[in-house]
Amino acid sequence: MDVLKLTQVGNSVGVILPRDLLRRMNVDKGDQVFVTQSPAGWVLTPYDPTVAEQVEAGRKFMKQYRDTFRELAK
Repeated sequence: MDVLKLTQVGNSVGVILPRDLLRRMNVDKGDQVFVTQSPAGWVLTPYDPTVAEQVEAGRKFMKQYRDTFRELAK
């Protein structure tokens, strides 16, 4: 578990992410991270949850029409 410290950034409050945590999340300065609320608490992730939903919908669609896509690929 990583402990993060809140710090003053201008008129706002920010969180400093340690370099090791950034490396493990595969993010760097300027990248976006997303905060979502889950039953377990708050989740900080580099993956956009709306894109994940769209990808899952695409997978279901492709699975439903698997034979059609196979024929189109020939």
